[in-house]
Amino acid sequence: MNLTLGANTIINHNDIIVKISSGLPVDASAFRLFANNKVKDDLDMVFYGQPNNENGSISWKQDHNNNHEFIVNLSKLANDVTKVAFTITCDEYQPISQLLNLSVQIIANNQVIAVGEVDITDRPEKALIMGEIYRRNSEWKFRFIAQGFNGGLKPLAENFGVNIVDEENSSETKTNQVSNTNQVNNSNPSSKVNLDKISLSKDKTTVSLDKQDNYGMIGINLNWNKSNKEQKKGFLSSFLNINKNIDLDLAAFVRLKDKSIYVIQALGNTFGSLNSPCYVKLMEDDRSGSNKDGEWIYINGKHWKQIDEVLIYTFIYEGVPNWNQTDAIVRVQVPGQPEIETQLTEGDNKNRLCAIVQLKNDKGAIKIQRLNKYFRGQRELAHAYRWNFRWQAGRK
Repeated sequence: MNLTLGANTIINHNDIIVKISSGLPVDASAFRLFANNKVKDDLDMVFYGQPNNENGSISWKQDHNNNHEFIVNLSKLANDVTKVAFTITCDEYQPISQLLNLSVQIIANNQVIAVGEVDITDRPEKALIMGEIYRRNSEWKFRFIAQGFNGGLKPLAENFGVNIVDEENSSETKTNQVSNTNQVNNSNPSSKVNLDKISLSKDKTTVSLDKQDNYGMIGINLNWNKSNKEQKKGFLSSFLNINKNIDLDLAAFVRLKDKSIYVIQALGNTFGSLNSPCYVKLMEDDRSGSNKDGEWIYINGKHWKQIDEVLIYTFIYEGVPNWNQTDAIVRVQVPGQPEIETQLTEGDNKNRLCAIVQLKNDKGAIKIQRLNKYFRGQRELAHAYRWNFRWQAGRK
């Protein structure tokens, strides 16, 4: 069904995907709204800096073609949720008219059930409310809106009652604390969401997050290219398997406050646990890099008080080491905080393992430090950072 501006359609499915396509990079967000058309707190906004809300009713992901997908479970939306608005914002210097195209699709059971195409001709706005899912009596409906804002994401978010925090730039970034209270006066919202991504590099190695009683589910994501970049294959390469695809494995060392230590990795099937010590779990082993979501390690931030340190690393389980061609990137996602990312650069191809970041318990707060150090293997890594493991050979 093709929707005209203002048109709506009934949604007869509990699980849907709202897909936004633009041809060029934009930022997309979803806002969970209540009777006054405002959010209640920071968890009501889902975007790149907070890709999931607390009950799994809305989650966000982006593919390599700049498409944004919001996975919505309508049955998990609370009874007092009246609508969910879906928005896009362009770069602050780029209006909507400069995009290649702009559309929103509603997908259920792998079928497109509704499409809204935005006429971007001569549109000067830099932000748009694409559409909204809203509750009408006992039914859920989707309405195609395409309502524009001249400002960017900040005024758009503030329109829905989100208080945006401005960050100061420094070599060690400190994020503002995010209020997680459920009792929020929406006329003067205390929710704070930081929209900036933080990139850790040689010039900015550390970020500190303010102390919280419960950090929520902390996600660490590793993503890389499926195969080596296109190369000419010489006569010997087919025999030596020089161009074999690389399998990167995400893993972690975990130390608790009681001094117990753990290795979390697919090798040996030591995947960990979220609800019992060590409160860290490897969720998926992507053997090829073809999974667009990559590999994930989660830390149960509810138990951060019991955790002393988590050291995140990756190693090349199969394939010839060639770090530069993996284009690997690691993202640390803490609910209500800006996404923290670091690229695996300056790789030493003599070594198969890279220590990426440390998450340390700093008097109850989280201190995240970029490492980007390369080692022959886990034994050398453990020795360098004083982890007293006893090693034996293992297989997946």
